[in-house]
Amino acid sequence: MTTAKPPIRLGFFTRLLDQADAAERYRLAIAQIVHAERCGFDSAWVAQHHFHEDEGGLPAPFVFLAQAAAQTARIRLGTGIVTLPLELPIRVAEDAAVLDLMCGGRLEVGIGPGGNLSAFEAFGLDSAERTALLIRYHRVLLDAWAGRPLPGGDRLYPPNPGLVGRVWQATFTVEGARRAGAAGDGLMLSRTQPRPAEAPYLSLPDIQHPMIDAYLEALPPNRAARILASRTVFVADDREEALRLAGIGLARQRARYAKIGRAVLVEGMPVHDQIAAMDIHLGNPGDVTASLRADCTLARATDLTVQVHSIDPPHEFILRSIELVAGVVAPALGWVRNDGAAARHVA
Repeated sequence: MTTAKPPIRLGFFTRLLDQADAAERYRLAIAQIVHAERCGFDSAWVAQHHFHEDEGGLPAPFVFLAQAAAQTARIRLGTGIVTLPLELPIRVAEDAAVLDLMCGGRLEVGIGPGGNLSAFEAFGLDSAERTALLIRYHRVLLDAWAGRPLPGGDRLYPPNPGLVGRVWQATFTVEGARRAGAAGDGLMLSRTQPRPAEAPYLSLPDIQHPMIDAYLEALPPNRAARILASRTVFVADDREEALRLAGIGLARQRARYAKIGRAVLVEGMPVHDQIAAMDIHLGNPGDVTASLRADCTLARATDLTVQVHSIDPPHEFILRSIELVAGVVAPALGWVRNDGAAARHVA
């Protein structure tokens, strides 16, 4: 098994799911990103979701990241992800190019095919075509940023060749990981993902190791591996407090799943079983450090990105979790704080 770098880069990820209206969600997420920078995190990532406020609170990631860029100076800012098949790729290329120039080259662009299939109908598209659209639009992004002629002969203004090496692809499949590797892009691994019907108790590392293998095998020899492992990580000073908040947050998640017919979490299921089913790392700093050390996927990742979903505790607990991750947990996993790396790319 080929081994990549340990998780020496630390990211904070949010889907903007605070229990508040949209304006307050945006304000709180900005505060969390600013706090992550203050605590030394290397990157901050936001997800794009259309329509479903319980799944994600942000349909316009570049608009949001422009505000985050204005209130930060060092932390790298990423999309995790833009649902590229639902976008005009030239507009994505333009928005990303402008934002990257305005924030001093701190932008990372994560893309993916999207999981909300009903959104495709609203956009007048066929969800069965989303992988083909992703492949086609990915090529358009690279051509545009590189300054190559586009259909009709025009070229992007402003071009931004630096973004070509800062693309990431999110996937749940081995084939998607192979495609990301062949393109020389980064690979984004999910915090959790559905288990195959024939192997319902398969561990998350057992699912993701074959994806990493395929990615590394397809990666051109002149491209460094970039493997981002996203994980649900909620650290509190007290284990019982963490479990109490987990019970509240997971009850909300169970209700959401019930509405869409998913049986990942069921009524009466003990909180500890729910935590295991959702691949959550939770507790005091010692608990979480031990839990993450047992996740052998992380030994092959170059980036560890933490999120509090689906616990979604109140804002002040998110801030404290950020502090404890940066101050205790991440250093125990090999992360070294580097506040002076203002222009350091993850590529």
